[in-house]
Amino acid sequence: MYARDNPAAAGPWQEPPTGAQVEAAATALRMLADPTRLRLMWHLCGAEYDVAALTAAVGAARPAVSQHLAKLRLAGLVTMRRDGRRAIYTARGGHVRRLVAEVLYAADHHLTGVPDHD
Repeated sequence: MYARDNPAAAGPWQEPPTGAQVEAAATALRMLADPTRLRLMWHLCGAEYDVAALTAAVGAARPAVSQHLAKLRLAGLVTMRRDGRRAIYTARGGHVRRLVAEVLYAADHHLTGVPDHD
């Protein structure tokens, strides 16, 4: 029996990704490649923030934070809701939160020499 014949063995490595999936993933990874955006995402994975709070949290200028948030929204990594005149941002969902966590864990393992997980 081949793995492709066993639905229980099906996983993310069974079928190759579509072109659209690869493009969307590459866009998301490009967005996370910027240190300020990665810091923003780390905060947004834990709670909701408005622009003023994020500006203070990451130590960047307000216009820069707004621009980064716009790019992250276009890439589908964050969502925004209105609370009166304030825009409140958060990470889009579990996949995004796990992606941010995993890339930071991988960086920590690389920097500290902790062995990778299987």
